[in-house]
Amino acid sequence: MDSAKAQLNRLSIPFERFEAVDGRALDHVTMAKLYDSEVNKRSFRHPLVPGEIGVYLSNRALWSQISKSDLPGAILLEDDFAADDTLPEVIEALSADMDCWDIVKLYSRKPGRKMISERPLDEGHSLAVPWQVPNSMSGYAIRREAAAILLARQESICRPVDEDLRRIWEHRLDIRLVRPPPLSQGTESKAANSIEVARKSVHDRSLGQGWRNLKYRLSYLIRLYLYRRFGI
Repeated sequence: MDSAKAQLNRLSIPFERFEAVDGRALDHVTMAKLYDSEVNKRSFRHPLVPGEIGVYLSNRALWSQISKSDLPGAILLEDDFAADDTLPEVIEALSADMDCWDIVKLYSRKPGRKMISERPLDEGHSLAVPWQVPNSMSGYAIRREAAAILLARQESICRPVDEDLRRIWEHRLDIRLVRPPPLSQGTESKAANSIEVARKSVHDRSLGQGWRNLKYRLSYLIRLYLYRRFGI
């Protein structure tokens, strides 16, 4: 939080802190109501760890606030980002942009992947429609209507929130990417990611898990192709 605050203050970006949900603090009864382990087995490649559930609940709580507000939308940032000096200009350009996007990602691990279309956003950035929506929830802009749609989609959790956003044929939102991204991973994120540590502690290296990973990947790519090419 100290790092995030220092960066935003340096860039003269006003912000409001939202205290995230700690998935590790949820009791078993609450977890059972929120997380559908049976659906997870059928629809994702590994069981979710408590941190992933906390991230989902944190984003869902913010979507609720946004959908009930009078604001047209918001910029959501996790606390482990590194911002370059262009972030204020990108936020200003997105706030003024009247195109029909629903969500814009401000960070991507692989911003050079295939794009479907791209147009200028401001003097130094473009706004692109990626073939595959990037993982990560480090930073994104979301409009109020999109927050309401995501909030209404489901009650139980079976996949990480960024994986659900990548499945565009389910929610049918217009998700785009700023290129080059004004955010990157901060040093705190690189040094110690509690979710990654938790995943490794329960990682299954069996042949069955390998098949589950492959099946999920192939299923995702097929559904993505059908949606991008034929809208189904």
